[in-house]
Amino acid sequence: MLASALYQTIDGIFVGQFIGATAFAAINLAMPFVIINFSLADLIGVGSAIPISICLGKKQEQEAHNIFTCSCLMIVITGALIGAVMYAGAPFLIRLMGAEGEFADLAVQYLRVYAICSPLSTIVFAMDNFLRICGFIRGSMFLNLLMSVLSAVLEFLFLGVFRWGIWAAALATCFGMIICVFLAFIPFIRGKALLRFCRPRFSIRMIRQILVCGCPNFLNNIAGRITSILMNAILVRMGGETAVSVYGILMYADGFVQPLLYGMCDSLQPAVGYNWGAQKFSRVRAIEKCCFAASGIVSIAAVFVIAFLPEQITRMFVADAGAEILRISIPALRLFSLTYITRWLSFATQSYMLAIEKPLPASLISVSTALIFPVILIAALWPLGLTGIWINFAATSLLAGILSLIILRKLRYELGRADGAAS
Repeated sequence: MLASALYQTIDGIFVGQFIGATAFAAINLAMPFVIINFSLADLIGVGSAIPISICLGKKQEQEAHNIFTCSCLMIVITGALIGAVMYAGAPFLIRLMGAEGEFADLAVQYLRVYAICSPLSTIVFAMDNFLRICGFIRGSMFLNLLMSVLSAVLEFLFLGVFRWGIWAAALATCFGMIICVFLAFIPFIRGKALLRFCRPRFSIRMIRQILVCGCPNFLNNIAGRITSILMNAILVRMGGETAVSVYGILMYADGFVQPLLYGMCDSLQPAVGYNWGAQKFSRVRAIEKCCFAASGIVSIAAVFVIAFLPEQITRMFVADAGAEILRISIPALRLFSLTYITRWLSFATQSYMLAIEKPLPASLISVSTALIFPVILIAALWPLGLTGIWINFAATSLLAGILSLIILRKLRYELGRADGAAS
């Protein structure tokens, strides 16, 4: 996930340095729609990984094989359908955001490349979950590293050497993903993995289980992208391309920190799910202590880095950053850095709830963090203008942290009772 975070940062740097500020603003305008497309695959990938892990913990191997096979088919079919819709609707979606002229044209080009590649690229994140469930920890890490390196090298080649347009930035990322998808399938096709392909047997119960378990992550992604779309629409009208670029810088900073938190929390989900299924509740608590501690350390480190280096971070993404963009970006980044004082708490709690098949509290945290709290705060902080937008992130994180503490307190009582029953 560190490699993934580095690539996302490099992606923004390459676009800003090689193509320019308008292109950088355009990819940030289109990116919420790209992530919505990937979130559907993530819904199935994460949603299937949890019941697969629990089935393996209960020694129900054949059921685990069936869930794995059906999930792969569902992701490919969903990718094809949503990709087609996204390709056809790209011009309308971008115009709806308020973009016009070259700004809009660049965003449409970027979005359509992802749409075309969707059937083959979206499954890459689910394969990462399946590899880790099967014990291919190093293989999973290698593929993530390879995907980031391939995408970065191809993007530098396409933009820096061939001087192609913004569409090539999306193409480089998609090529890196597709190559790694084919490599990830090798152990499953050869029958060398714990999970194996079988004749798929779809059932309403299985599909419902996948959707319910994947719903918190999906809702978080969708709600977050709806908020991003709303933010971008407001920013286009408040400050034009400059405000959208600054928001993009904040999102790239978050895009560096969040994968680290996600990697630590998500990597422990199979172990938590297995021990939960085996009713080893003390082991579940021990694993989660590691998850919360590591997330807190990374988050606090992010506070200091972002708060003390706002100008340097801005110039990484906008090569010709003048006085106007620095005037907006420096205070924006400093206010944004306060987000990570409490962000780790809600992130780790949501992952914990998801791993032990408690989708309702996980969904409550994700939707509140990604949509409900930010939208309420947009209205509450509206008189502050752009400053209100930048404060929104830290205030949302604080409210989500309070909500997470309430949920954890209730779970503590429940686990205490379960331990007593098990003994």
